[in-house]
Amino acid sequence: MYGGVLGSCDPLLDRDCNRGQFVKHRMSVPYRPNLTLLIVTFMVIKPITLSACLKGFREYLLADRRFSPATVQCYCANIEWIIRHIGDVRLTDVSLQAVLRLKSQLFERGAKESRVAVVLYTLRAVLQYARDILDYNTLDPQLIRTPRPPSREVVYLNDSELESFLNAIPLHSMWNPEPRFSGVCFRALVETLIATAMRISESLSLNREGVDFDKREAVIIGKGNKQRVVFFTPRAISWIRKYLELRRDNNPALFATQEGRRLTVNGVQQTFQRTVKRAKLAKRVTPHTLRHTAATLLLRNGCPIGYIKEVLGHSRLETTCRYYLGLLDKADTKRAFDQYMLIGDDSSLTR
Repeated sequence: MYGGVLGSCDPLLDRDCNRGQFVKHRMSVPYRPNLTLLIVTFMVIKPITLSACLKGFREYLLADRRFSPATVQCYCANIEWIIRHIGDVRLTDVSLQAVLRLKSQLFERGAKESRVAVVLYTLRAVLQYARDILDYNTLDPQLIRTPRPPSREVVYLNDSELESFLNAIPLHSMWNPEPRFSGVCFRALVETLIATAMRISESLSLNREGVDFDKREAVIIGKGNKQRVVFFTPRAISWIRKYLELRRDNNPALFATQEGRRLTVNGVQQTFQRTVKRAKLAKRVTPHTLRHTAATLLLRNGCPIGYIKEVLGHSRLETTCRYYLGLLDKADTKRAFDQYMLIGDDSSLTR
């Protein structure tokens, strides 16, 4: 049909269009695209809808944006929520008015600013995917404004609360003086979280060979696929060694069950809940609480905020300041002033 117009060989059909016969494709024949076929195909294809792009969007988040599987799952669930509430619209039809309607529906349903922001981040990402990968002329994602979440109080453990939490970890069975595997494993993990300020997903991704026990450090791939070095205290290293002496499996994971399976986030969170009950703490303690505790310890001990940023793996200093600078009280500020505000020789004041 199209060969009469262009007189070329279409390798997709493996057909010599001039003779109207199917022939075996020869690599020596130069390929010239059938422009008429491409134009007709382009005219037929319509911009895809939100539901139709889900598979490609998931691959884009994993491979190009390097999001974690959990984040990808959350974003895809958000897309499905958007489809249910504003319809399975075409990507090129998403407008600022549609975004405004989506925000309005979320707030009417009682969603908090953080939830609205996450849904809008998802919409931004799918529009960016449409522009960068599918080459669609969509709404500029940067025009979508997200609500600023209110400042959240940082929950951390003070010295006595941390001591109570640690003492509530059962290291021995009541009827057996031998070390309790699960208890020693959990204590080693808790000491690691307090020392390194890692996120729980980062700590559970560690392998035994990835820890330099002599230097007390490890290289990890953190949030946003960023590499950083984390540091262990001597106490944390000691507990990790005690735990590894009890291991009898060949799993490379640093933290694993007695059966040799890598610990999971859900399993660790359940252990945290049981330990909080035994410690009779009023606060809700999670693995992330220990990350806040580590940062607070560094701050109150006089560590400059720039170093705390590096320990936590934050991309921007603003993030670290927003979370932790408000924790300092007047006494902390006075001690820091006396320690760092040194001008000249104080002895000259007595002369």
